[in-house]
Amino acid sequence: MTSPACGIEALADDAWLLRFGDTLDPALNHHVHAVAARIRAMAPHWLRDLVPAFASLGVFFDPSADPQRVRAELEAMMDAADVAQTAQRTGNTVEIPVVYGGEYGPDLESAADELGFSSSQLVARHTAGEYTVAMIGFAPGFPYLSGLDPALALPRLATPRARVAAGSVAIGGAQTGIYPRESPGGWRILGRTPLVLFDPQRDPPTLLQPGDRVRFIAIDAVAIDADGFAA
Repeated sequence: MTSPACGIEALADDAWLLRFGDTLDPALNHHVHAVAARIRAMAPHWLRDLVPAFASLGVFFDPSADPQRVRAELEAMMDAADVAQTAQRTGNTVEIPVVYGGEYGPDLESAADELGFSSSQLVARHTAGEYTVAMIGFAPGFPYLSGLDPALALPRLATPRARVAAGSVAIGGAQTGIYPRESPGGWRILGRTPLVLFDPQRDPPTLLQPGDRVRFIAIDAVAIDADGFAA
């Protein structure tokens, strides 16, 4: 398959943005992660950070480096014949335990009714998928997960909640995600995980990384009572 064209534009004085498109296409997002993996593997001396998004990649470099030289090196990397060979599955597979419904998933029943499923059918479909962390955004550690069954797509709430508990697993449009900390939010909440998605004292602080694969595992609330949930 031909690699998508890459445009390069300034993002900041010390960052270039590699833009591969403007759609929420899993294949395009996979290419973004493949390019990021290639740049990391080449480890140019000026590289400071890489920030993948759905169809673009932020490349942050040492401010003392010549921006035009960095751009030229990036263009050479994009032209290299073996970029496509990097486009293989990378990242870890992470299982996320989830208590669905009840106080942990206040939108499960209404979402199931709207979709024409029973609550158990909705849970079964949600846990059957394998998802990819397309990007981290909105809040530190919030994973936007691609791979949602199209039959589970749901519009966001007309009026967002002022408080969504940390660990809430939700659907927003054609994606699913996990709130890493308490915050406002308008996604449909199906359940909650006791896992901590963002801890600034952890290395790395985010549990999930762009390109990781995620599977949700339904568990009973009593199974995690000893650990408890974040209030």
